[in-house]
Amino acid sequence: MWGHYIPPMTSAEIRRKFLQFFKARGHAEVPSSPLVPADDPTLLFTNAGMVQFKRIFQGLQLRPYKFAVTCQKCVRAGGKHNDLEQVGHTARHHTFFEMLGNFRFGYASDDDRDEYKRVAIEQAWEWVTQQAWLGISPERIYITVHHTDDEARKLWQEFVPDKRIYGLGDRDNFWQMADTGPAGPNTEIYVDLRGIGDWKKGKADLTLDEFVELQETGALLEIWNLVFMQYDLQGDGSRSPLPAPSVDTGAGLERIAAVMQSVPSNFDTDLFTPIIERAVEVVGKKYDRGPGGASYRVLADHARAVAFLLADGVYPANDGRGYVLRRILRRAVRHAWLLGRREPTLVHLVHTVAGLMGSEYPELVKQRAHLESVTRAEEERFFDTIEGGLARLDELQNVKVIAGAEAFKLYDTYGFPIDLTQLIAAERGQTVDVAGFEHELGKQRTRSQESLERTKARAKGAPAVHVKRPGEWRSVKPRGKQKWVGYDTTRAETDVLKFRQADDRVEVVLEENPFYVESGGQVSDTGRVKGEGWDLEVSDVEKVDGLSAVVGHFQQEFEPTAVLAEVDEPRRKNIERNHTATHLVHAALRKILGPHVRQQGSVVAPERLRFDFAHHGPVDDATLARVEETVNTHIWENLPVTTREMKYKEAIAAGAMAFFTEKYGDTVRVVDVPGVSLELCGGTHVPSTGQIALFRFTHETGAAAGVRRIEAVTGPVAYELVRKLEEQVDEAALVLKTQPEHLVRRIEQLLEENRKLEKRIDDMLRSGGQRATGDVEHIGDIELHLADSDLDDRDQIGLVMDAFRTSHKRAISVLFTNGERPGIHVAVTDDLVAQGVKAGEIAGAIAAVSGGKGGGRPHFASAGAGDPARLAEARAQAPAIVKRLLAR
Repeated sequence: MWGHYIPPMTSAEIRRKFLQFFKARGHAEVPSSPLVPADDPTLLFTNAGMVQFKRIFQGLQLRPYKFAVTCQKCVRAGGKHNDLEQVGHTARHHTFFEMLGNFRFGYASDDDRDEYKRVAIEQAWEWVTQQAWLGISPERIYITVHHTDDEARKLWQEFVPDKRIYGLGDRDNFWQMADTGPAGPNTEIYVDLRGIGDWKKGKADLTLDEFVELQETGALLEIWNLVFMQYDLQGDGSRSPLPAPSVDTGAGLERIAAVMQSVPSNFDTDLFTPIIERAVEVVGKKYDRGPGGASYRVLADHARAVAFLLADGVYPANDGRGYVLRRILRRAVRHAWLLGRREPTLVHLVHTVAGLMGSEYPELVKQRAHLESVTRAEEERFFDTIEGGLARLDELQNVKVIAGAEAFKLYDTYGFPIDLTQLIAAERGQTVDVAGFEHELGKQRTRSQESLERTKARAKGAPAVHVKRPGEWRSVKPRGKQKWVGYDTTRAETDVLKFRQADDRVEVVLEENPFYVESGGQVSDTGRVKGEGWDLEVSDVEKVDGLSAVVGHFQQEFEPTAVLAEVDEPRRKNIERNHTATHLVHAALRKILGPHVRQQGSVVAPERLRFDFAHHGPVDDATLARVEETVNTHIWENLPVTTREMKYKEAIAAGAMAFFTEKYGDTVRVVDVPGVSLELCGGTHVPSTGQIALFRFTHETGAAAGVRRIEAVTGPVAYELVRKLEEQVDEAALVLKTQPEHLVRRIEQLLEENRKLEKRIDDMLRSGGQRATGDVEHIGDIELHLADSDLDDRDQIGLVMDAFRTSHKRAISVLFTNGERPGIHVAVTDDLVAQGVKAGEIAGAIAAVSGGKGGGRPHFASAGAGDPARLAEARAQAPAIVKRLLAR
């Protein structure tokens, strides 16, 4: 029934032919976007081919092409699709997959207005059935359409008998981007797999019920989903026609590969078999293609997801995208554990993925060392706790429901994500109190937030606890409205709208306010407010009921009058230098490290700037130097810094960077450094980059998992830093009696001289030439050497004692050192050690006289002097102590 034979086609050939087909028909080839969607807070990951074109479909962005073709990398791991827990147990579920897609954005011309569905269906049919492309027999193909889409059904009837076209409802054949926005009916292509694997061949013509049954078993496999976006969903549920309908096609590469390679499961294709084969080599157990091989399939799938997520800048963490990655990693570790593996396994498979897919996705090869090091570290970290967590779960086997507190303990102590606990519990016939877990997790977050607030308060010099402020607000101008004038001026003659006073503290709301209140990382202004007969030093600015209130200490009774408000202008200018520099740093980091770099937090103060950003590892000195040079280059170009207000959608469409930890209104302020940076920002900035003058990094360190932190200075502070460094260099050169330009060479000379001196000292000590004075007593035929020394280096003391032991027989040395750390050191020759004499016992007994203690090996031991003033007393008693111990 299937017609002509189709030679197997590799996944690489399928990918290449798809792109080739649509490029030849006027589609622009667009590279895969990263797995982390740019400027889209609604998605954790790119989960479909259309994500990078979302703004075009929404009418927020224009591109120079009307047609596009892509091979898009995607991740789905939980949420609506809930693919994660199905992976390994079904033939088609994956966390990472590739989506072949072709897209049409509106009409190419007026003549195209009535033809967009026809063209899309004709192209789909040609690529799927023609011998030059996939060449799948039409006899194997079934079609679904939305039951109201008579146009699509009629078009398909030109290729497929109507009895093999099935009209289904919204659940199966209506696609929407969200509850509102672009949506439309879709049509799908199914391929008959009967005759492959365990599926038996059957009749070609199927009733709707028979079609649905075979669809649910997987014997009929959907390989193509063609969406006609022709409606704009409204909040009330109505559907308004879009002025320019679009087309969004998705075709799963893994599914098509299964069809073209005549295998019943995606895991039997060339996309997975090399990874599974490598897993078999590493684990050392045979792979079962049935249910028993689920762990191998999980490992193969998760290795792909881990490799691609790490390559796109995601880092394992306890929240957000990093948490999803950590869940995937730890689920893989658990399945390796089930296979008996007690060492890192996924790291070997990530290596295989990079080799297998690196030609198509070069970022895998470029970052292979990073992918493997992070994977290995994460596996080893989980191995440290997995055994204890599994043991705890074993102890809970007899309970029907695992309590929320227990589930939280597994998460908090043993690193078990809640879904992993649920998975293991389900395998044992148990359930988990997820609501209780969330309650415990919420309590922990509250504790963490309170701790953070206390830390912030301490950092500001404020009390660690929240102090309620007594006093009622007194209104001066009840109908007055506050106006922010700080973008234009740092000085304003204005009135007081309201105030409140408590003890020696007053808070004042000004009608025209030039003082910036801390926001977006920029600290509050300080300055002065002068009234008739009073003067208020402004130490802070706070938000009060949506208004800004200046705050300061005030000893007398506050009387509102007309005022002159003056911001500390030199301080403000330093803040502005640092804020604009922060934008330049962000742009330079993205340019040099890659587009995965995104702001994770900042502090913009007068004396420094701090910038946290997403990045997978430390930034080396050479790269930091490149970033610093790039920032300074933009400063010395003296570029204009302009600001303008725009509609939020227009700003995003223009390419402005937005940070979705911030809340934005419909109208936003955009700060533009032409050709360098475009960001949404409400802070204050210098009018041109040249006013920053100079930029210098001071620190680079880690702030959290997957987050790096840099600190820097600008302007006068940077100048002072350079001057201070020059002074330190001059001072060091003076001490070393050389010129600053010869300082490095002089240090190298001194280091070499020091190495030679150390060698001479070591040689002297080894030969017994110690700086020690003392005497010898005889206890029977044993010599007891008592000596004093000013040696303080333990290695040198060890050399002295070794020299003593090699040059004496039946002897004990007790050395009292009087350096910075006074101590007692005992050496015993090997012949006495063989008779049971122990240096540690002798050292401990003598040290006890001075209140000290210590120990060591039988032939050499050291002890500290508890009270250095009693060291002489310990020395005097040493002969009697040694004699007593020898007698015993």
